[in-house]
Amino acid sequence: MKNQQIIENSRKSAVLTITGVAIMILLTVTKVVPSSKIAGYSVFVGIAFFFLTEAVSKAKGFESGLRFHTILEDLKKPGVIAWGLLPSVSGLATLIAGNLIFSGEFVAHEMGRAGSILSFDKTALLVGQIIIAAFGEEIAYRGFFLGKGMKIFPFWLCAVVSSAVFAAGHIATGNIGVVLYDVACVFIDSLIFSVIYHKSGNCVISALSHIFGNAISLVAVFLFF
Repeated sequence: MKNQQIIENSRKSAVLTITGVAIMILLTVTKVVPSSKIAGYSVFVGIAFFFLTEAVSKAKGFESGLRFHTILEDLKKPGVIAWGLLPSVSGLATLIAGNLIFSGEFVAHEMGRAGSILSFDKTALLVGQIIIAAFGEEIAYRGFFLGKGMKIFPFWLCAVVSSAVFAAGHIATGNIGVVLYDVACVFIDSLIFSVIYHKSGNCVISALSHIFGNAISLVAVFLFF
């Protein structure tokens, strides 16, 4: 009876995962219409479906993809810290290369895209927004899209597809070369976050890496660009 219940819960979780992922993809596809403003709701959908699938599968303790009480243990897992620091390095490399290739146009594009959701004139508010935005994206794209998707499909497939959708959600109007460069760099960073989640099993860890990487990039922009 217990095994039957586990199987039934897994089936329901799989249905919810496929449904949620499909909705996230469909919302992100609306980015092809410049005037569309609904693509960003894919994050909220991912968060909602993350907690729905966790509730249905009755994930507890180490089974959950969102754990604050195991942060120290998860950081000690092989390769987690090294991969966790990589987005900070890639973020700086992206800024330097983008500035060399496109001069100040790339930094202006980045600030314009980020400026739609961040308040640069209020430090305390900016810090809170960076933390909330990164946690939301990691729960949606790593905890749900990748983490729950991995229970159905291979890791590499989920990592590539979730990263492609995540990158597409960052498309903004502008010089086509700058936009393509920006999206490609977001895609690479998303793959890194996917590896961090895969190694740690905890989207709190990938969120901390995401927050630190974004913070380092913003500080670099303000100080050097």
